Amino acid sequence: MNMQRFLWPLVIVLAVGALFLWGLRRSNPTALPSVLVGKPAPAFTLPVLPPYQAEWGRELELSELVGKKPILINFWASWCIPCQQEGPVLSAFWQQNKDKIMVLGINTQERNPSDALSFIQQYGLGFPSVQDNGRMYIEYGTYGVPETFLIDTSGKVRLRHVGPVSQADLAAMLKQGGG
Repeated sequence: MNMQRFLWPLVIVLAVGALFLWGLRRSNPTALPSVLVGKPAPAFTLPVLPPYQAEWGRELELSELVGKKPILINFWASWCIPCQQEGPVLSAFWQQNKDKIMVLGINTQERNPSDALSFIQQYGLGFPSVQDNGRMYIEYGTYGVPETFLIDTSGKVRLRHVGPVSQADLAAMLKQGGG
């Protein structure tokens, strides 16, 4: 009887430990499952941030981009430290590969709209960005920023990447997107 009292806590500790080890061994912890993968990307029409309006217009519709080349949609915010790290990486990637893939930033959860403009200038974001009022953040099921989604030429979500993207991540996404 005394042994049973200690057996259950031991079983629970071992089960939690096994789950923890399973989580650590996942092949890519930044590729969280998403109910959107394999399904059409949620459509949107969002206001284009001022630095990009001369080239992209006042509003950008996702449907205008689909079908031409794969699209990387990157959710970011000016206050996000990892976004500050990945911004220049994304921008350089887009400059090198814009004939093969579209990069579109979605600025979300911004406290002050002018902060987004300062961020764009400070980190040299060359790819266009739009402003989200929070709806797309919810529609795409994001957990935080940064998060990046790969949309194929048919408009379907191919993958979701949580956290900042590296050059290697972007190269793999380009390859997976067919670009």
